[in-house]
Amino acid sequence: MKQEAVRIELRDGAMGGWLAVPDGPPKGAVIAIMEIWGVNDTMRAHATEFAEAGYICLVPDLFWRQEPGVELSDRVPGDVEKAFDLYYDFDYDLAVRDMEDCAGWLNEQFHVPVGAVGYCLGGKLCYLMCCRTDIACAVAYYGTYIEHEIREVGNLHRPFMLHMAMKDRWVQREVNDLLMRKLSPSPLVTIHQYPYADHAFARHGGLTYSQPEADEALALTLDFFDRNLLQEPVA
Repeated sequence: MKQEAVRIELRDGAMGGWLAVPDGPPKGAVIAIMEIWGVNDTMRAHATEFAEAGYICLVPDLFWRQEPGVELSDRVPGDVEKAFDLYYDFDYDLAVRDMEDCAGWLNEQFHVPVGAVGYCLGGKLCYLMCCRTDIACAVAYYGTYIEHEIREVGNLHRPFMLHMAMKDRWVQREVNDLLMRKLSPSPLVTIHQYPYADHAFARHGGLTYSQPEADEALALTLDFFDRNLLQEPVA
């Protein structure tokens, strides 16, 4: 496996990122979209997971317009404050466009179909990508504030999987109920619920990491990519 820092040319600038490339022919490519903590050890661990499963994985630096290269942790009080400051100054619409450019970059570099997986903040971006872009498919882990854009569900036109943590501190039970009502009728949507999991149950090294749920969600995610990415024509 090859892993390295990369620079992606976007339509209005250049974004940094972390790239993991598997040994042997790849199955496809995945954009792994970060939480509010930047491209940190957790996101590099996710990149390794997907590369070990045969997928090229790009972790883009979403906060490149605000503070390029930031790496934060939920275990450091000062980092928590900084992460939320960056998040509340974050532009989702620009980020969707950035992720569309990242998908184009991956396809140009490797000529493979491209999907996405996102965590928390990245989970909402995955939902929006399935509504607004031609990403092959996307997976959201405990996506926050998807309900704020639920009116776009009629535009959802790509396969979408949502992992719901039912003990989530940031996504209330009423919100999960709303998402079930609005999303589950679509044949393109698959939802998995984890009754005892808290927010960020898949965050390696995080305060609420839970290996059983993380392992289950990863297996389901890889199966989803195997079914939906490999059916896409290679450019």
